[in-house]
Amino acid sequence: MSMQSYKEKISNMASVAKEHIVICKAKAQEKAEKATARSKEEKAMAKERRKAKEARAKMQLHSEKAERAARRLDAKHSHLHTAHTHHHHQPAVAVGATAPLYPPPPAVGAAAAPAYPPAGAKYL
Repeated sequence: MSMQSYKEKISNMASVAKEHIVICKAKAQEKAEKATARSKEEKAMAKERRKAKEARAKMQLHSEKAERAARRLDAKHSHLHTAHTHHHHQPAVAVGATAPLYPPPPAVGAAAAPAYPPAGAKYL
């Protein structure tokens, strides 16, 4: 593993820990609200607030992880294009242009060369 992947892994672990703290706080707050609630509706509202806080914490965790993964891919992508001088990709073709034909077609009026060696010809 590279140093960058270790950093990402530790950052992800920190985000997970932060999420757990937020969830624990939300559960404690829900308990306190339920203890002071006077009706079933107030208890249900406390539960919904806890669920909303948990959902926000999970969303925050996933957005942080996605952001780190995107940065890693961007860094990897830019590294691949700047570090090497030769590429094995096909050349870009302009929109509307046709790809060159290999081998090129014979010129108009030129005698067509046989595709195979003439009969009886030995190896050259």
